[in-house]
Amino acid sequence: MSLLSSRTPRWIIFLLDIFIALCAMVLAYLLRFNFSIPQPDLSYFPFVILYSLAFKAIGFVLGKTYSGLIRYSGFKDAQRIVLVLFLVSIFFSITNLLSFNHSQKFYIPFSIIVIDFIASVFGLVGIRIIINTIYLEFKQRAKIKSRVIIIGAAETAIASKRAIERDGGSKYRVIAFVDDNKKIIGNKIEGIKIFSYSDLNTLLTKQKVAQVIISIQNLSSNKKNEITEMSIANGARVLTVPPVTSWINGELSIKQIKKVKVEELLEREPIVLNNKKIESQLSGKVVLISGAAGSIGSEMVRQIAKFKPQKMILLDNAESNLYEIEMEMLEAGYSQIIEVVICDIRNVERLSKVFKHFNPKVIYHAAAYKHVPMMENNPTEAIMVNVFGTRNLADLAIKNNADYFVMVSTDKAVNPTNVMGASKRIAEIYCQSLNSLNKTKFITTRFGNVFDSNGSVIPRFRKQIENGGPLTVTHPDITRFFMTISEASQLVLEAGSMGNGGEVFVFDMGKPVKILDLAKKMIKLSGLELDRDIKITFSGLRPGEKLFEELLVTGENSIPTHHTKILIAKVISNDLEKIKLQLDELSVILANQNNFQLVKKMKEIVPEYISNNSVFEELDATK
Repeated sequence: MSLLSSRTPRWIIFLLDIFIALCAMVLAYLLRFNFSIPQPDLSYFPFVILYSLAFKAIGFVLGKTYSGLIRYSGFKDAQRIVLVLFLVSIFFSITNLLSFNHSQKFYIPFSIIVIDFIASVFGLVGIRIIINTIYLEFKQRAKIKSRVIIIGAAETAIASKRAIERDGGSKYRVIAFVDDNKKIIGNKIEGIKIFSYSDLNTLLTKQKVAQVIISIQNLSSNKKNEITEMSIANGARVLTVPPVTSWINGELSIKQIKKVKVEELLEREPIVLNNKKIESQLSGKVVLISGAAGSIGSEMVRQIAKFKPQKMILLDNAESNLYEIEMEMLEAGYSQIIEVVICDIRNVERLSKVFKHFNPKVIYHAAAYKHVPMMENNPTEAIMVNVFGTRNLADLAIKNNADYFVMVSTDKAVNPTNVMGASKRIAEIYCQSLNSLNKTKFITTRFGNVFDSNGSVIPRFRKQIENGGPLTVTHPDITRFFMTISEASQLVLEAGSMGNGGEVFVFDMGKPVKILDLAKKMIKLSGLELDRDIKITFSGLRPGEKLFEELLVTGENSIPTHHTKILIAKVISNDLEKIKLQLDELSVILANQNNFQLVKKMKEIVPEYISNNSVFEELDATK
């Protein structure tokens, strides 16, 4: 196996080439004379052999056909061999003609020169291809390939297997398909057996599987969770195959198979929207989305565009993010219906001109400051944007006879423990009270944290993992509700279409998620091991933060709607004149920017507001 395992001496390759050249000439004679060489030609045969080998040897030396590493031979080597043999054959032909002129005899028949050329090319190039192939096979077998299991046994699974073999055949080996279709379990696809889900744990345990690839697109979150937990418990990484629509030229690449995201494991069943009702509300209407550059706002822009509004006003003061969503919508073909407006909702004069010019009939209000610790340190800004910015938009909606005003609120407004939550609760109260005017229908939607939104814990954890950790969790017992950006936006549209005005819609957020468990799962999904590759540290609750969130204010109950994921909070009614007076008083205090006086007033407006882990806790002692 010296030809495969090490650099073979050049003289051995040279002698091998001479031997092949000898065989080629002998074969040429045998083929030319049908394996019965006549006596006259046979008498010249030893001379012809020595003559041809001598000049072929000279050609091999001049062309250095033996100098390359035979196990890495490629097209260039084959090209050099063909050129040398061709020139040698030309030389034989010329000397043949000269000998004929001298003695009226061809010492080497031209047919033999042609056959010899073909046989030599096949022999010299073929032996290199064979050795190269054997070497690669030997090398690949010498490597321990990572074992792979593919979840699913349909076309996507087969495409995944082929992508692995095509692009990563030297590293990975598919050992099993796993599917729940009883009709195909036990059969084989391209030599690979199909197992049932009940066999998965055994396969993972006994086969030391490195990766599990989920190829099924519509796999339920419960089943995906089950597979993921089982896989990471046995040290296997979990990957997912992207939808067929994102494959390159209809072909899957191994580089497109990505590790599963924690968001995918916490997703719930797809939402079924009442598209007809939403379309009747939005079709042909001018729709304004405040905070259009934010996580929720931008997704609402994408969702609303599908319902054929006459115009969408994308309003925000974040220039760069607003540019990004504008470019996305232009590329998606919505250039005729979008209008981008840079505007701060605190600027009532600018807002007035926007309303007067575009006259929006439906307003989705997603603009807000949402970062709890930051707002705890900047109550003035929280009040100016979340309270008075909302008031500006709401008042202009009434003034311009808008049909609907849908406010995006937060679970942090429920029994608030921080400035941000309290400011959103005040905005809720004001919008709900305005509904008593019986002009614009004011609807509030209330939900928890959103995956991958600005300031969300998940992108923060992801960045910390990329940097090698540690992951910082505020408290070992802290929990939060989560939903995807798409789910939240769709529910806002659904709630907005079913509202008659004055409702506070509460979304079914599912079970609360323990942030510590979330951090651990993200570490495992990254193929890392807790406390060996990366650590988790506890930083303590941040200002204004509480251990768990709620969706109903103390004293509130909820009633179901036709949509299983949307409830209506039975909120306590608030007098419009009273809240107007309170906001006027808050506005006067705002001019002095005294944080304690501002927060004290907020606590008067929202009696259930009790500060937590905050400098403002001392105000609660005086209540």
